[in-house]
Parts: sequence; C-alpha cells; structure tokens
Amino acid sequence: MMKKLMLAAGAALALTSSFNVTAASGNSEYVSDWWHQSVNVVGSYHTRFGPQLRNDTYLEYEAFAKKDWFDFYGYVDAPRFFGGDGNSRGIWNHGSPLFMEIEPRFSIDKLTGTNLSFGPFKEWYFANNYIYDMGRNSANRQNTWYMGLGTDIETGLPMSLSLNVYAKYQWENYGAANENSWDGYRFKVKYFVPLTDLWGGKLNYIGFTNFDWGSDLGDQPNRSSNSIASSHVLALNYDHWHYSFVARYFHNGGQWKNNSTLNFGEGDFGVKANGWGYYLVAGYNF
Repeated sequence: MMKKLMLAAGAALALTSSFNVTAASGNSEYVSDWWHQSVNVVGSYHTRFGPQLRNDTYLEYEAFAKKDWFDFYGYVDAPRFFGGDGNSRGIWNHGSPLFMEIEPRFSIDKLTGTNLSFGPFKEWYFANNYIYDMGRNSANRQNTWYMGLGTDIETGLPMSLSLNVYAKYQWENYGAANENSWDGYRFKVKYFVPLTDLWGGKLNYIGFTNFDWGSDLGDQPNRSSNSIASSHVLALNYDHWHYSFVARYFHNGGQWKNNSTLNFGEGDFGVKANGWGYYLVAGYNF
C-alpha cells in the first residue's frame, strides 16, 4: 500500500514509503534521543499497488531508530483520512482503518560479538519487512512477512547504502491464490545522500527499490510473478518540520499484469500497473 495531494518504510527512509530521514539528535526537545518519530500528512497521486489508480490524502505516524544491535524503520497509516478519489477506500468510508509496514533488522555481528565485516560489507543483519493491511474483512486484508539477510555497504562516498534479500511468507492477500504459503522473494536496496543546505534546512536525496520475483501469482490470469516499486525522494529537513516530494515508479504494481482487463461489476477497465505515482509529504518531528 505505502500510498504516500500529489507528490515514499522506505530503505528504510522509504526507503518510504514512508519517505523521510530525519536528522538524529540527542536534544531534550525530542521525546527520545534514539527513537526518532514524526506525524505526517501525505498526499498521493496515481499509486499502483492495486489494479486501479488511486489518489488519497492520509495521516501517518513514522519512526526510525538505530541503537546497538537494533535497526528499525516503520510507519502506520490511516488511509484516506483526509479524503480521496472514487477508487480509494479508507478509515471513514468502509475501507481499511489501518495500514502498516515495519522493517526491523537485528545485527548478527553485535548479537554474537563477532566481526563479520569483509570488503565493503560493514555489518550483517537478520532482516525483516512486515506488511499488514487491517481491512474490514479477510477479502480486504493483507498480512505479509519477508525475512532474510541484510547488510550495510561502505561506499567511500558521503552516502549510506543498505541491501536486504528476503523470502516471503504470505498469509492473507486480499483473497489472492497465494495465501498461506511461501511465495517468492524480495531484494531491497536503500540509500541516503545528503545534498546541500537549503533555506535553513538540510536537503537530502533518498532512494529505495523493491524487486519482487518468484511468486506463484504469475500462474493466475491478470497477475504477475514479479514486480518493482522504485521510490525517489527529495526531503527538506529541519529540527522539527520536514517536507518531501516523492516520485515512485511501478512495474507490475501489486503484482498485477500491465494492460490486462478486469471488471469489478461496473464495466471493463484496463490495468495500468506500469508508470509513475507521486506523493507530497509534510510532517512534524517530536
């Protein structure tokens, strides 16, 4: 879902998705010196996680942290909290009241007291990516757990880079044929590049891309065994406020086959699973 008025966790960090990275601070003006959190208003345009293009504006809680052996990014959305188009359903119009995605990683190096670094690989993690869409019933609910191995890469450049590869266990998936099974894999790349000081804040570029493949859904009509969602974020961060513009490219978005034809009882329509979606984000860090 991650359905972030027009423009994303994250890689996290969209790598979003959601789609912000806020400067870490030990200042007492924040609730915590290590658990960095914000509340955001997100406007989305032409997101393609389902078979129909969707536009909505929603409320989001976002958090990220890195402390000792624990690395975390996540967000919780109240879909369509501020409204949306006819294809969107959310908290106030009998759609899903909650959508969440979390990406906890646990350092194998630190938990075992072993230095596993070699070459450009700085640290290794047991990596997870869990997605839950509460829905109103099982036909409108998603429950997905990706689990695998992650690492941080030393690039020699003023940027951070992480890679994760996962196997996927699929519980509920909006009634799709791959429910309650191991079904495919995901490769995630996330990077963060500080750009410049701008208007009294810090301008950063954040990128995160999910490559999904090997799913049995490709055996079903109008579905695909693979998909790509690639997010590109310009984020302007201040001590408390942050603003982001996100462009996200979808290929077989939501594992729907591009240009296939569906009918949900209101006439045929073509699936536009390939193309760009956009988000605008404004948030407050506390």
